Amino acid sequence: MDTITKEEIANWFKGLQDTICNSLESLDGKAKFKEDKWDRPEGGGGRTRVIKQGNLIEKGGVNFSAVSGPTPEKILQALKLDKADFFATGVSIVLHPQNPWVPIIHMNVRYFEMSNGTWWFGGGIDLTPHYVIPEKAKNFHQHLKDTCDKHSPALYPKFKSWADDYFYVKHRNETRGIGGIFFDRLSDADGKTKSDQWKFVQDVGETFIPAYTDAVKGLNEKLWSDTDKDWQKIRRGRYVEFNLVHDKGTKFGLDTNGRTESILMSLPPEANWEYDHQPTTELQKQTLKALKKGIDWVK
Repeated sequence: MDTITKEEIANWFKGLQDTICNSLESLDGKAKFKEDKWDRPEGGGGRTRVIKQGNLIEKGGVNFSAVSGPTPEKILQALKLDKADFFATGVSIVLHPQNPWVPIIHMNVRYFEMSNGTWWFGGGIDLTPHYVIPEKAKNFHQHLKDTCDKHSPALYPKFKSWADDYFYVKHRNETRGIGGIFFDRLSDADGKTKSDQWKFVQDVGETFIPAYTDAVKGLNEKLWSDTDKDWQKIRRGRYVEFNLVHDKGTKFGLDTNGRTESILMSLPPEANWEYDHQPTTELQKQTLKALKKGIDWVK
């Protein structure tokens, strides 16, 4: 019988936040995280950690939260749940780089349970390059495939396809980036134990630093032009559109009276929206062609 408690899960997520923040400070070499602890009036709270104006990261956050209380009616209806109290904990990360050649990265790993016994895990990692470089995309997806394959060879294609569908800017008819993996409501319904699902989520969380380190390697030193910076801001605009229009995590946080500053930490420091913008370089054109579902990056 599984004896994993919500307190044990939350404490591990706190440790993951610590480990990732320490690793990112070393990788950046200049900027340090500033912590902002907060409490939620209805129950729980979190630790928001923000880093900015570094050698690598222009703005980023690594957030931990553990919130609880009566489940808001909006959440009950959206998730088709019976009325009961909830507990939700996890770590959420978004990093916006200085250099347009370096990609945006996002990760979320989370746990949700209710007082009526309902529980599940969710999460994922995805990469949003301003310029899609096939070799880097392949390497990133290989990290995720290797992690998934430790548990089952069926997981990567399933969760990769899920990410393609989830991280999709419908009104633009393009994916947010090159995707990654996405999963939700992992419970014991598919024959896995709670320990099985928890171990998988832990492995995903520990994949973040090696995957991001490889994604950054060799790119942060590349010189960029004003054209590159302008393109970065346009692509950041697409990122903002997804997060504010489609992202379920943003909606969940706002609907549960989460801390707005922490929820909107995912937004970049600067973004542009230019009317009817068209790509001006061949690499920009190739990048747009790569923003579609179903690309096999690890073939």
